[in-house]
Amino acid sequence: MWNLSFGFFGVQIAYALQSANISRIFATLGADPHQLSFFWILPPLMGMLVQPLIGKWSDRTWCRLGRRKPYLLVGAIVAVIVMAFLPNAGSLNFSSRLLLGLNGAMWFGLFSLIFLDTSINVAMQPFKMMVGDMVGEEQKAQAYSIQSLLCNAGSLVGYLFPIFFTWIGISNEAPEGVVPQSVVWSFWCGAAILIACVLYTFAKVKEMPPAEYAEFHGITPEENDGKAKPGLLQLLFKAPATFWTVGLVQFFCWAAFLYMWTYTNGTLAFNCWGGVTDTSSKAYQDAGNWVGVVFAVQAVGSILWATVLPKFKNIKTAYIVSLLIGAAGFAAMMFIQDKYLACAAYFLIGAAWAAMLALPFTLLTNAIEGNPYMGSYLGLFNCTICLPQIVAAATGGLVLKLVGGSQPAMLLAAGVLLVLGALAVNLIRTHKS
Repeated sequence: MWNLSFGFFGVQIAYALQSANISRIFATLGADPHQLSFFWILPPLMGMLVQPLIGKWSDRTWCRLGRRKPYLLVGAIVAVIVMAFLPNAGSLNFSSRLLLGLNGAMWFGLFSLIFLDTSINVAMQPFKMMVGDMVGEEQKAQAYSIQSLLCNAGSLVGYLFPIFFTWIGISNEAPEGVVPQSVVWSFWCGAAILIACVLYTFAKVKEMPPAEYAEFHGITPEENDGKAKPGLLQLLFKAPATFWTVGLVQFFCWAAFLYMWTYTNGTLAFNCWGGVTDTSSKAYQDAGNWVGVVFAVQAVGSILWATVLPKFKNIKTAYIVSLLIGAAGFAAMMFIQDKYLACAAYFLIGAAWAAMLALPFTLLTNAIEGNPYMGSYLGLFNCTICLPQIVAAATGGLVLKLVGGSQPAMLLAAGVLLVLGALAVNLIRTHKS
C-alpha cells in the first residue's frame, strides 16, 4: 500500500507549489486582485476535461507496462518540463499588453499553467485508481489514509520550499514583474522530487493482469474485458446514490478551498503585514512566503487529524465534525492580525482537508466495488472536485465586490461554504448500488 501511493508524495509537492504560488506569481506579473480568481478557473477546468478521459482510457488499457502506470509516467514527465519554465514567465521580457489586457508574461504563465495542471491531473488520477484496483474493501480506508498521509507530507515540503530557499540565502525579491528566485528554485527542486517518486512507484508496483483482476474483484472476464464500452454519460446515469450525495458535499468543500488558495496571500498581506497591497514590495513577497508556512501548518493539522478520523465509529459524524472545525479556522482569518495566530487558524482548516482527502473516495470506491469501470467512475467523480472550483473562480470577482473588496471576507465566505457542506453530509447515501 505504501508503494502504491509513494509517487503521490512527489505529485503533491507539485500541486502544493501550484496552490501556494499561483496567485503570488500572477499578482507579481501584474494581475489585478479582481482578476486572480479567473486564473484559478484553468486548473479545475483541465481536471474536469482530463480525468474522466484518463479513467475511461485506462480502464481499457492492459499492456506490458500496466493498466494505470503508463498514464502516470507520461503525466509526470510533462509536469517536470512545465515546472522548469512556469516560474520564469516574468523573466522573458514579455511586458507589452496583449489580448484581454494581459501582458505576454501572463499569457505565457496561463499556457504553462494549463499544461502543468493537465499533466498533474494525468499523473495524480492513476494513484487513486490503483488503490481501487488492487486493495480489498476492508483495507481501502487504510490505503487511502496512507495516500492522505503522503499527500500532506508532500504538501508540507512544497509549501515550505520558498521560505526554506529564502532562509539559505536565495533572493526572495526581484524586479517588478519578475518572480523571485526563491520561487523558481522551489519549482525546480519540486520537479526533481516528483520524477524520482513517480519512478519509484512505477518500478515497485506490478498491476494485476486482466484474469487476476477479474478474480480479485469477483467479476467475470467478460465483464472485465470492456467490450460493452459504455459511454461516460451512460455510466453517469447509472452512478450509485453515493456518487451524487458525496458530490454535493464536495461542491461546497472545494469551492471553499478555491477561495483559500486564491485569497490567502492577499489576506495575510492586508491583515498581518499592515494593509500591504503593492505586489512588488518586500512585505508582499514576505507575506507570500508566509502563505507556504500557513499551508504547511494546515498540512500538519491534516496529518494529525487523519490519525483521529479512524477513531470515529460513524464516518458521517467524522465528516461533519471535520468540516465544522475547518469552518471555524476560515472564519477566524477574517479577524486575525498576527501571522502566528494565522497558523493556528490554518491548523484547524487542516481537519477539513484531511476529511476531504480520505472520506469521499472511501465512500465511493466501496459503493462501486467490483465495477469494471472504476477508473471511469473515479474520473467522473473528479468533476465534483473541479466543477465547484470553476464556479467559485468564475464568480470570485463578483463575490469580492459584494464584500467590499475585502480578501479576508472571502475566507469568511469559505467558512460559510464548509458549514453548508457539513449540513449536506446528512444526505449521503452509503449503501452499495
